[in-house]
Amino acid sequence: MHTLVFLSTRQVLQCQPAACQALPLLPRELFPLLFKVAFMDKKTVVLRELVHTWPFPLLSFQQLLQECAHCSRALLQERPSTESMQAVILGLTARLHTPEAEAGTRSFCRKHALRVLDMTGLLDDGVEQDPGTMSMWDCTAAVARTCIAQQQGGTVEPGPSPAPVEVRVDLRVNRASYAFLREALRSSAGSPLRLCCRDLRAEDLPMRNTVALLQLLDAGCLRRVDLRFNNLGLRGLSVIIPHVARFQHLASLRLHYVHGDSRQPSVDGEDNFRYFLAQMGRFTCLRELSMGSSLLSGRLDQLLSTLQSPLESLELAFCALLPEDLRFLARSPHAVHLKKLDLSGNDLSGSQLEPFQGLLQAAAATLLHLELTECQLADTQLLAMLPVLTRCASLRYLGLYGNPLSMAGLKELLRDSVAQAELRTVVHPFPVDCYEGLPWPPPASVLLEASINEEKFARVEAELHQLLLASGRAHVVWTTDIYGRLAADYFSL
Repeated sequence: MHTLVFLSTRQVLQCQPAACQALPLLPRELFPLLFKVAFMDKKTVVLRELVHTWPFPLLSFQQLLQECAHCSRALLQERPSTESMQAVILGLTARLHTPEAEAGTRSFCRKHALRVLDMTGLLDDGVEQDPGTMSMWDCTAAVARTCIAQQQGGTVEPGPSPAPVEVRVDLRVNRASYAFLREALRSSAGSPLRLCCRDLRAEDLPMRNTVALLQLLDAGCLRRVDLRFNNLGLRGLSVIIPHVARFQHLASLRLHYVHGDSRQPSVDGEDNFRYFLAQMGRFTCLRELSMGSSLLSGRLDQLLSTLQSPLESLELAFCALLPEDLRFLARSPHAVHLKKLDLSGNDLSGSQLEPFQGLLQAAAATLLHLELTECQLADTQLLAMLPVLTRCASLRYLGLYGNPLSMAGLKELLRDSVAQAELRTVVHPFPVDCYEGLPWPPPASVLLEASINEEKFARVEAELHQLLLASGRAHVVWTTDIYGRLAADYFSL
């Protein structure tokens, strides 16, 4: 149900010219709700004027577009409309072209004029969007173009200029967009519109380009660096890591494909690894570390011992971990602080099972999100770990996709998980009962690619649903849709 204030606000905005004229007469306290309604209903004329004359120092999408007391619709969980985003950019540009002298003659008090536009937090799930909506990259590009225009061709009316506006965004960059984004960041440095990056994700970017971007970013704003598909290796990482380490407020570092084989070490490889460890020791605020597809066999103790503070999120997918790695992690200060743990692609079926159970025991009090995709866990291993797993009383998400579990194993898991009151999502594999002629033990590749008997699986789904209903847990989602249930972001836990 919408509140009376919301319904009245929507009515006020029906005639946009009249609404713009009425803005000076409305209390400042109504501006946040006016912004949400105008954004939602694509009242672009009003939205532009709201940004142009915003009476507060901060305009934050995360604050204004969330579920609120007046409207339960959380616009942050939807892709923003292109029309609304363009109206925000136009309003911002109009503000920059309005001298303070003229602004002072308006009915709005510029004592608290806009200083920060925070556009972070918009949905960016990577799926194909409606043509009428705007992706995170499109939003970033629109702001970047405005920065370049301000520096290169923008004209400002005579008189004192408005104070600079800091625009906070999450930047996505690849080979195709690198030159454009670099130019935007350079232009931003001397522009009244200052681009400030909160999260940087660089995909398939050459080492020198990555370094060049890092050198242009404000050290006080960045909270995450995510380097994807760059295949840096230890040599490349040793070049990049000192540029990352200067961001002293960095909370999340996500690296991939960092290879250094301790079984056949080279002098250069060992030197690069030691240098990497030394640089990791410079971080004081790091809370999340992801080292997916990196060969860390027998070296986890060296990596984690260098960190100054305990981690709350640790992703070690496909890292070929050994039993001693898991034992070290279980005894380390990190275990008792972990909220999120991803061990996907590590074999936990043999000698790793016992130390993994010790790790679960250590993290039981804090763990919220556990990802164990493709860990070769069959019914025997699942039943052995269930007593420890169910002690994770705060667990909200459990990922078991790609493991050779039977329907009987899933039913045991479902029954025991009734004790986990916070559990909301379980991503489970297709039961081995639903395959025809499955080799044993089945490789993960077979489970991911082989055809299943749709009729058998339909019966499995119906039985699981009935068990959930019978246990009073119908609100818990049990699904095989691994792509529709992407891992929760650390900052949203």
